[in-house]
Amino acid sequence: MVTRRQFAAGAAAFVGLSALGAPRRLLAGRTDRLNILCWEGYNSDQVLNPFRELHPDATVRAESGTSDPEMINRLRAGELAVWDLINVNQPWARGEMARDKLIRPLNKDRFLPYFAKMTPEFAKPYPMSFSDSGDLLGMPQRYGPFSFVVNTDKISIETAETEGWDLFSDPGLNKRYGLLTYDNWNVIHLCLAAGVDPFKPVEGADAQKFADKAKQIVAGARLMTDDLVAMNTALINGEIDCYFTGGSYTASPARYDGASFVRAITPRGGGFGGKGGASWVELTSAVNNPDPSDLAEDFLEFVQKPEIAQLVAFSEGTYNPVAQMGNPEVLARFDADMLDAIQYDTLEEDMSRCHEFDAVPSYDALLATYVAARRG
Repeated sequence: MVTRRQFAAGAAAFVGLSALGAPRRLLAGRTDRLNILCWEGYNSDQVLNPFRELHPDATVRAESGTSDPEMINRLRAGELAVWDLINVNQPWARGEMARDKLIRPLNKDRFLPYFAKMTPEFAKPYPMSFSDSGDLLGMPQRYGPFSFVVNTDKISIETAETEGWDLFSDPGLNKRYGLLTYDNWNVIHLCLAAGVDPFKPVEGADAQKFADKAKQIVAGARLMTDDLVAMNTALINGEIDCYFTGGSYTASPARYDGASFVRAITPRGGGFGGKGGASWVELTSAVNNPDPSDLAEDFLEFVQKPEIAQLVAFSEGTYNPVAQMGNPEVLARFDADMLDAIQYDTLEEDMSRCHEFDAVPSYDALLATYVAARRG
C-alpha cells in the first residue's frame, strides 16, 4: 500500500493521466475547467462538491499523487498543460518548481491578507511561500510535526520527549517498537537519531553513524509496515509500545476514535542544532499551464473559507492542523475531540522543536544503506 507520507525519491516515470483519461486538448473553455494534482484530501468530494456547486458549468477534477517528486515529474513529463493547481510539500515550490518554471506567481493583492489570519508560524508570512524576488509561490494549509509515536500508558510523554530518539536505543525496548516504513522520512529520522544533519551531504564518519543506526533500529523492530492503521492497531493492542516515524498525522485516526494514549512525540533535543524533530507543510501552487484556468485562484481562495478549511483538515480518515486555524472563525469549527485528535494543545511547541522538511542531498546513498539494513 502506498501511503500519503511515503515520499519517493528521484524521477518517477510518466504514468499517464489516470483519472483524467488519455491526453486530449484542454484549451477550450478554460474558464469552465479546473484540474488539481494533490495529496489526498483536496480530491475529496466533501471539499470539491461545494466548489462545484459554486461553479455548476465547470468541470472540476482532482487526482491524488503518491509522492512530491512523482507529481512534479508529471508536470515535467508532459502534463504541464493538464493541471491548474499542484499541492506538494514546502521545499519544492522554491527549490524546483519556480526554478523550472512549472508554477506561476499568485496574485499577492488577493492572497497576502489571508496570511495575517493564519497561525503565528505562517502569519509572518511564511517564507517558504515566496521566491527570493518576492513572488508568492504557494499558499500553506495542512501541516504538522513528524517524528515518532508512543503509547503513553507504557511510555510517559516526559520520558519520550526527554530521551527523544535515544529511546529506540534502549535495550529494554528491543522488539517492543514498530518501524513505519515511509522511506524518505525513515532516512531523515535515522539521521536525526544518529545526530547527523540530513539536509547536508552525509559522508565519511557521518555516513557510518547513519549505517550503524539503521542496522540497530531495523534489528530492534518487532513490526515493519507502511500501513499506519496496522501500526496504530499494534500500539493499541499492546504488541508494541511505540513506533519509529510517525506524527500527529498518523496518530490522529486512533486518537479521534478515542485512543488518546496514542500520542505523537516531538523530542526536546537531540538530532542536530538543538532540534530533535521534523515537520511538513503543504503548499498549493498555480501550475504554469500555457492556457491557465481562471478557477485556479478561485479554488485557492475557496479553501481559505472557515467551513472549507475545517473540511480540508478533517478529510480522508487522517486529520491535520491547518494554517487557517489562526483565524478564530476557523478555530471555532473544531470541537474538543477534533483538537485533541490533532494534539492542538502542544502544536505550537512541537513545531518550534522541528526542522522543516527539505530535500536530502545524499538521499540515494542513504536509502541504499537503509534498504540493505532492512534486507539483513
